[in-house]
Amino acid sequence: MVTSANMNVMMKTARRAGRALIKDFMEVENLQVSKKGPGDFVTRADRNAEQIIREALMEARPTYGFLGEEGGEIEGEDPTRRWIVDPLDGTTNYLHGMPHWAVSIALEHKGKIVAGVVYDAAKDELFFAEKGEGAWMNETRIRVSGRNRLADAVFAAGLPPDGGRYLPEMLSDLARLMPACSGMRRNGAASLDLAWLAAGRFEGFWEYNLKPWDIAAGIIIAQEAGAFVEPLFEGGDLLGDGHILAGAEPIFDQFAKLVRRSSKS
Repeated sequence: MVTSANMNVMMKTARRAGRALIKDFMEVENLQVSKKGPGDFVTRADRNAEQIIREALMEARPTYGFLGEEGGEIEGEDPTRRWIVDPLDGTTNYLHGMPHWAVSIALEHKGKIVAGVVYDAAKDELFFAEKGEGAWMNETRIRVSGRNRLADAVFAAGLPPDGGRYLPEMLSDLARLMPACSGMRRNGAASLDLAWLAAGRFEGFWEYNLKPWDIAAGIIIAQEAGAFVEPLFEGGDLLGDGHILAGAEPIFDQFAKLVRRSSKS
């Protein structure tokens, strides 16, 4: 397994941020918490992790741009390259002491995601991929599931945390898919849902209204593991709209027929 200089920087940075988050996770009841909106919390740990990531990445690649969940966007001297970062995906899980959250770092080049890292620090599982180099979890190459029957498949979805704009669509999707499949999971961290899809733990994943930092790294990891990743609405903009449909190749068409939408309602 040979990784590029950029990937080495991304992996080292994700692990460093993950270690910092673990320290606070062990004392989650003492975290200083402020509320940004329904179901969307920000913590001191979250902000600290983004600062660690931003400083490390900008030191290593000072000309690249930076887009982070907490700190917003920094334009780089090189307009073709940008880091896309979620320092703590699964914040609600984190605050409730549930060990299912991740650090997500992606590299975008000329509008395309070319590298991604999703680090599950609580389990020490580092998922990563570069364009054309396959997908990995720690030192093991990963591939999507080979299951080809909906009745054998497990799917993951993200439900609107505040009963928001796309709740009726999601409930309709669930009503169509659940009778046909083996099971549904709602785990609360889109980056890990995509990484687990890549590792064959799920057969498919979909969600409405995500942000670029929620899915950028997970997209390339899933794609490099053999998943199809497309806009949920036909003709949509995956990163721009944030509506995502992803599935293992053997089952994707069957899955898409049940949840894909032709246009925004």
